[in-house]
Amino acid sequence: MSPLPPPSLPPSSAPTPSLLPRAGNLLLATPSLEDPNFHRSVILLLAYGQEEGALGVVLNRANDVPVGILLPGWEDVVSEPASVFVGGPVQRSAVICVARLRPDVADGFDGCQPVAGRIATIDLNRPAQEMAPGVDRVRIFSGYAGWSAGQLDEELESGSWFVLPSELDDPFTSEPDGLWERILLRQGGRYALYAKAPPKLSMN
Repeated sequence: MSPLPPPSLPPSSAPTPSLLPRAGNLLLATPSLEDPNFHRSVILLLAYGQEEGALGVVLNRANDVPVGILLPGWEDVVSEPASVFVGGPVQRSAVICVARLRPDVADGFDGCQPVAGRIATIDLNRPAQEMAPGVDRVRIFSGYAGWSAGQLDEELESGSWFVLPSELDDPFTSEPDGLWERILLRQGGRYALYAKAPPKLSMN
């Protein structure tokens, strides 16, 4: 699989606790979304525009493929688990790198494209040793989730997704399987109730 250059992303401020989709925010599948590609998925939005559509990567779908098999040299840079994550059903041959920049280079550097705050995408065509000094967390994704213009807005109106603020550790958690539930629980209120919903609503 050939690395995918970082997508061209619009500038964005750090995520805020709004219910508006924007780069850097999270999409959490609501319990009613039972599409196997996105059931209980947590998606980091990398780009969003009403006319351009949206693009993101699924944060809680670890794969069995070691990063070193796909991208030799990056296995010592990525966060545990050091496997390629399934970023979504679109273009599974494309590879996207999401990183957390070190505080002293939070404004970015050559070879990275800021997303929001210290979160950025990294150009995988550059050597890992060249990129590593500027980052303190890295995750590699195969494929992505994509929406055409207006499509995500329609899915939001239908109740398929929660839009929630992200925290810096979310894309790089060492325990991705429980991420969906943990994010809902930390919101409190009605979101915490959804975290305890049965895997299939028909079971309720």
